[in-house]
Amino acid sequence: MSRFAEPLTRLIEELRKLPGIGSKSAQRLAFHILRASAEDAELLAAAVREVKAQLQLCSVCNNITDVDPCLYCSSPSRNQHLVCVIEEPTNISTVEKTRYNGVYHVLHGTLSPLHGVGPDQLRIAGLQTRVASGDVEEVILATSPTVEGEATAHYIADLLRGSGVRLSRIATGVPAGSDIEYADEVSMSRAMEGRREI
Repeated sequence: MSRFAEPLTRLIEELRKLPGIGSKSAQRLAFHILRASAEDAELLAAAVREVKAQLQLCSVCNNITDVDPCLYCSSPSRNQHLVCVIEEPTNISTVEKTRYNGVYHVLHGTLSPLHGVGPDQLRIAGLQTRVASGDVEEVILATSPTVEGEATAHYIADLLRGSGVRLSRIATGVPAGSDIEYADEVSMSRAMEGRREI
């Protein structure tokens, strides 16, 4: 027997489905919504409905957008010949902080055979089409330096090798502001490999 009224139990169960939300957090959120005004609760519900109804994937880069093509792909001030390949739409804000002025290609994941994610589950075909069009001069592989991210970068590099497009990989190594005493072996190895002349 549930210790909460059925509508509240149902709300808690739905909130638990969100990533990073456990039972206690779902309960806190549900009670927050319960205590909120009817207007605030309706605004939240309307925002969820609008996200589902109005957002789509950009037909060019797969970014989440409310216009197609997205603002990056349709911007005349961005370098349309430079494509940064990223894992998720959330990675765009991180890359944008670097004053990058090219466009993006979002894969929506990484290769992970253990989790059943192969090349067909990622949005790689669209990248191949973009490169084949001849409009792309450089592809920057900006997947995470994890096992899956590295495997994905290598797979895409092998796929695009011989296409005439310049391929590059983001540098990895010891983060700025950290002490090399605490750097792990992989980070230190990459820092040494990616060294540059000064």
